[in-house]
Amino acid sequence: MKKHLFPLFLLVLGANAQAQQDFFAIAGKDTSSIVFSDFRVMDATNGTSGDKLFSADAVAKVFSQERKGNVSEDKNSYNHSQATTMAALAYDPMNNNLVYMPMFSSNIYILNAKTKEITLVDNTVTKVTSCDINSHITRMTAGYDGNIYALNNAGSQLLQISRKGSQYTVNDLGIIKDDAANGKNSFTAIETGFGGDMIADAENNFYVFSASGNVFKVVAKELKAKFVGKISGLPENYSVNGSAVNASGKVVIASAKGDSLYEVDLTTLQAKVLPGGEKPHIYDLASKYFANDRATLVNALANIDIYPTKVDEHYININVNDQKIKGNILLNVFDISGKNVMKQKLSVKGGSLNQQVYLKSLVNGAYIVNITDESGKALFNKKILVTE
Repeated sequence: MKKHLFPLFLLVLGANAQAQQDFFAIAGKDTSSIVFSDFRVMDATNGTSGDKLFSADAVAKVFSQERKGNVSEDKNSYNHSQATTMAALAYDPMNNNLVYMPMFSSNIYILNAKTKEITLVDNTVTKVTSCDINSHITRMTAGYDGNIYALNNAGSQLLQISRKGSQYTVNDLGIIKDDAANGKNSFTAIETGFGGDMIADAENNFYVFSASGNVFKVVAKELKAKFVGKISGLPENYSVNGSAVNASGKVVIASAKGDSLYEVDLTTLQAKVLPGGEKPHIYDLASKYFANDRATLVNALANIDIYPTKVDEHYININVNDQKIKGNILLNVFDISGKNVMKQKLSVKGGSLNQQVYLKSLVNGAYIVNITDESGKALFNKKILVTE
């Protein structure tokens, strides 16, 4: 039963009222147990379903990274890409991939949201057995550093899934323990800490939303979970099984029991029901957004863009095409702690600029590229990931 699945950088101008292809869910069938139905796009504004990307009934084409070829999977086992027990999902926007794990399996799957091709990452690091509820992977999210993180029910394994080139690697970062102040609100107890989902913030911390509605902040460097509080405003016995950040910086939560989606303010933990009226069975949520993230600023102030966002040669291209922008603009690059690590003045002529900028000696990691006009007015923010 799913009941056991148990700001410096916040500049937001508003959410897009239309469903976007950046908020996803594992949806289930209308049953009392966990039965995977499909991966689907969700409208994070009103909590309703959009396009179905891949279903339990689809023909799966699975490529094994280890065996370097396509493989046939045993559909009668828990170890396949369309297993009934799905509860962990993350979205990798840099590669337009959905990353997920069956709950009773150590296998990691990478679904290309566009081509529908699936890569199997054989995972020998994770210790998962179907009969051990503590070991089940039920929480997953993209980290601000570009890696994917997954966590089991008991917090005894925090996994980091990294990509270098076309290859994925898995590392066990260790055991998450209770903060001494947690008391009866234990992160490692079934009734208070198991299941649910997790999100990341712009400082690469994690927030775990347990099935019981408790919220814990996890600082990965310390490997400790501190009880933050309990979500208020939910119906009695609401099971929190999915969580993801929307474009407004709020957390959207969903239930496997078939209930409305709610928007939660991370500061107050107050929940507000989303207006769609749909009550889907949701086992997990994923999005491209992060809590307390300056990069969630809607870039509607000017016709500016930068590319690529995944930088492997230390160059980015700045493109401006806006007659309202004249003279000089200032490019600033901030690291995830908010430190300004680079400044450069650029000259716009006739409302147009197309220039390559060298990122000097920036080390691997996540950064925010900020562009202002001469008066200091913000025109543009975008997250980039510098890799080797």
